Amino acid sequence: MSDGPGAAHGGLLSGKRLLVTGVVSEASIAFHVARIAQREGARVVLSSFGRALRVTEAVAELLPHPAPVVPLDVTSADDLAALPDRLREHVDGLDGVVHSIAFAPPSALGGSFLETPWQDAATALHVSAFSFKELVRACGPVLGDDASIVGLDFDATLAWPGYDWMGVSKAALESITRYLALYLGERRIRANLVAAGMVRTLAARSVPGADRLEEIWRTRPPLPWNVDDPEPTAKACALFLSDWLPATTGEVLHVDGGLHAVMV
Repeated sequence: MSDGPGAAHGGLLSGKRLLVTGVVSEASIAFHVARIAQREGARVVLSSFGRALRVTEAVAELLPHPAPVVPLDVTSADDLAALPDRLREHVDGLDGVVHSIAFAPPSALGGSFLETPWQDAATALHVSAFSFKELVRACGPVLGDDASIVGLDFDATLAWPGYDWMGVSKAALESITRYLALYLGERRIRANLVAAGMVRTLAARSVPGADRLEEIWRTRPPLPWNVDDPEPTAKACALFLSDWLPATTGEVLHVDGGLHAVMV
């Protein structure tokens, strides 16, 4: 067998064809999902758009096997419609999709929850939650039965200071995932989320009060937690993308050092 992409024989994801969104730096959780997936035998395609596209293309070269990047703005009907053909240029189908996309305007973060206008709250909900459904729908023509859809989450059972409408968006994301599990089940397609603890990514650092969240995760989880290490979260995503959880869907798996389970 060759040493090209997806060549790892017997890996957890051997032969899988995956679309990974949201790779914007080496520090991003999505980058490490793509890296681990390739290491475990998957063939990976990335997506990006706008000014971030060139950044993603550069970061893609840092993976074990340089990955192709397709243009995709999940709020663009034209991009969503074109996605299957863009993917077919690189793979003949998909076995898994990783949704790692979130955005909220500044007014929707930082403690101004009561003053946030609907337009900005709607943007956060559209990009961070509704896009999960739109991404899955767009991938439908190339998505195989028994596929796995995985989204990145942040515990929405609590209100985190400063997280505001992004927190509301994550709650919506969790509900959308349950409905995806319901309606995709007839094709044996699983939809699950990984709720990560605080990881120092570009997106996380843009949230007002990120330093406070980092301090919480440095001191309170029952298991040691490293805010600079995305790998535990990425490994959980890889597990969901594999065939090892064939009867698990609609689930939120917490990878946060156990913080969600304790009050300290």
